[in-house]
Amino acid sequence: MFVRLGKWFSRPSLFGGGLIFMVGGGALVALFLGGFHAFSDYTNRLEFCISCHEMESGPYAEYAKTIHFNNRTGVRAECADCHVPKEFGPKLVAKVVAAKDVYHWLLGTIDTKEKFEARRLQMAQRVWGQMEASGSQTCRSCHDFRAMDLEEQGRRARARHPVAMEEGKHCINCHKGIVHELPQGYEGD
Repeated sequence: MFVRLGKWFSRPSLFGGGLIFMVGGGALVALFLGGFHAFSDYTNRLEFCISCHEMESGPYAEYAKTIHFNNRTGVRAECADCHVPKEFGPKLVAKVVAAKDVYHWLLGTIDTKEKFEARRLQMAQRVWGQMEASGSQTCRSCHDFRAMDLEEQGRRARARHPVAMEEGKHCINCHKGIVHELPQGYEGD
């Protein structure tokens, strides 16, 4: 019997070749997924996000002044919480798109505060567009209309949140500039 199996594996056959291809392909997929997960975990850390001076002195400094950074409950939303979706497919897309920013930093397109600010509106519009497309999914992973106690909110929020719910609006429709300053040249919606 073992001799027969040896012959079966030694000569090309549809099933034997397909099995080897499937096992090899499965191993490659597992390697990719494991590598992507490790890469994602590493690049989702706050320390990685602010490792270039332009981010540390600009967007991070702005964020550090907000309630998303420091608040009475001690809950902190970090860069990845807002900028990286949790689901695998959208996360993969977000990481590929973010690689473009690293590429431009290495290329010298946004490697100084001045160059970063010159392109900031364009980068912000891209992020806002992604948030629009996802229905502000990353925001809603923490903020949920149904969980809001409107009586505890300020007068304007108490009046506007029910209308936003009714109209199907989501966070980014009204809250641009809540964590990062609005870029120069932004005209408003």
